[in-house]
Amino acid sequence: MTNEQEVRTLIENWVTAVHAGDLATVLADHSPDIVMFDVPPPYDGVRGLDAYRETWPGFFEWQRSGASFALESLEVTAGSDVAFAFALLRCGTPDELEAKPALRLRLTIGLRRENGRWIVTHEHHSFPHDDVPPAVAADQIRALMHQWTTDTGALDLDALMRPIAEDVVSYEIDGEYAGKPAVREVCKAGLASTPSDIIFTTPDLTVESSGDLAVAYGIDHVEADGTDTESRSTRVFKHTTTGWQMIHQHLSYPAK
Repeated sequence: MTNEQEVRTLIENWVTAVHAGDLATVLADHSPDIVMFDVPPPYDGVRGLDAYRETWPGFFEWQRSGASFALESLEVTAGSDVAFAFALLRCGTPDELEAKPALRLRLTIGLRRENGRWIVTHEHHSFPHDDVPPAVAADQIRALMHQWTTDTGALDLDALMRPIAEDVVSYEIDGEYAGKPAVREVCKAGLASTPSDIIFTTPDLTVESSGDLAVAYGIDHVEADGTDTESRSTRVFKHTTTGWQMIHQHLSYPAK
C-alpha cells in the first residue's frame, strides 16, 4: 500500500474501533506523547497516552445510548515520514441528528512514521460553534424586526409569518394562541380589519441574547386609521438552521 492508503486504513480502523468500544484498538496506533484537543475541556488539551485512554470509557457509555460515530469523508496527505488527515463524522444521538441533520464532528489527525509504522501524534476534535455573538444577534434581530414590521405595514400576511416558529405561543391583547396556524389567523383578521396602511415600529428595541436564544422588548407603535396605539411587547427568538424564529410573543397594555 502507499503511505496514503496505510494512513487511510489506520484511521478507518480507528473509527470502527471507537464505535465498537474497542479500547485496545483505539489506543494501538497512538504515540505515548499524543496530544488531543477534544470537544470537552481541558482547554489546553489531553496530553499523553494515559490521559488519552481515560477519555474513552465515558464516550463509549454515551454511544451505548444509540449514538453514531461514522466516517463521512476523509482526506489524507502523506509524505515519507509525516502525514495529516482531516475528516467529517456523523457523531450524535438520533435526537441530536434529527434536530440538526447537518451536524458533523470535525477531525484532524497528525501522524509520523516510526520504525516502519504510522503512529498518531495529534488529534483535534470539534463541532462547529453555532452560538451567535450577542452583538451579531442584536443586529440580526433588529433587522428581522424591521422587516417584520415593514411586512405588517404592507399587509403582507405570508411575509410576516416567515419568521414565526411552528410551535410559537403568543400572548395577544385579546387572548392566548398556540401554534403558527392560530397566530396566522389572528394576524389575518387584524390585517383584514384595517382599511388603511399600517405604520408599525418599535423604535427603542432592546435585544439581549445568549447562545441560540434572544429576547427583544420595547414599546410597539402602531398608526392606523388616524390613531396611534402603543403596547408593551416582549418577543423571544431561537436561532435555527434557517435563521431566527420567533417562539414567543407577549403583548399588553398597562392596567389603568
